[in-house]
Amino acid sequence: MTTSPDVLTPKEKDALRLLLRGHDAKSSARELGLSVHTVNERLREARRKLGTTSSREAARRLLEAEGEHTPETLGDKPLGDAPGSAPAAGHAPSATRRWARPGLVLSLVGAAAMSIILAALFLPASPLTLAGPAPAIPIAAAAAPESEADAAARAAGDFLALIDQGRWAESYAATGAEFRRLNTLKAWSDVSARLRTPLGHMLTRDITGNDYVPAPPQGYRLVRFRSTYADGTAQTERVSLAWEDGAWKVAGIVID
Repeated sequence: MTTSPDVLTPKEKDALRLLLRGHDAKSSARELGLSVHTVNERLREARRKLGTTSSREAARRLLEAEGEHTPETLGDKPLGDAPGSAPAAGHAPSATRRWARPGLVLSLVGAAAMSIILAALFLPASPLTLAGPAPAIPIAAAAAPESEADAAARAAGDFLALIDQGRWAESYAATGAEFRRLNTLKAWSDVSARLRTPLGHMLTRDITGNDYVPAPPQGYRLVRFRSTYADGTAQTERVSLAWEDGAWKVAGIVID
């Protein structure tokens, strides 16, 4: 059982948010006008309350809880990115997200004890097996080069299309290495069968957002869709993608 980030004080949350922006303790201290000792004390207290062994994991937990509602300011001081923290075009590493449906929260990065239920989301079983490195969803365009945002959106759409078609193992193969390390194909498939199949055919899917999220160490892309299904369900699908081995790979997904 994990502790909610709600137990953190606003000052402790501020220190964690700066980590998400690419700051370390020293640059956070400059940003907040505090001593490095004070910042480290706040991070230490946040780790203790959340039961994590690292400040980055505590920061990921806070990001997961706040989602798109993360405050853009720290107290009366604007929250700025650390110098040089913006990634090069087309590069974004793995990040933590979750899949949340009523009564189900599936974290994609977290404690090892939770790893079996972390990935559950959308993908029933398949006899296909994965040999060697999992293939990525390619981002190279045949004609004109794509922008980072367009390539990420296409990869996210292709991933959801594989799910719609019941191509479960292929969808799993399109996820990143950290995701696959924490989740087996069987665990992914078993839970997905209970979640996706009852929805029926996908009727409509419209992209509603495509943002860069400056989470450590270099950030990731978060692509949002609004979809409707044959059973009458309408939901928002948020796919986070990390740049890995020259392609966008799915790091996590949230459904609500």
